[in-house]
Amino acid sequence: MALLVTNLTFLLVVVLAIVAPLVLYVLVRNEGQEETMSREEAERAARRDTDDRR
Repeated sequence: MALLVTNLTFLLVVVLAIVAPLVLYVLVRNEGQEETMSREEAERAARRDTDDRR
């Protein structure tokens, strides 16, 4: 019985070691696929942020 638990634990660790980096890769890759602003839109948004704090 102890050997079975040891083998299952080892298998779980191996699967997590393989799956976790792949999940992180997909999350990071999808992070940059948002719509981007033009430079003018970004400058307007930055001005609005600073104007709100006055």
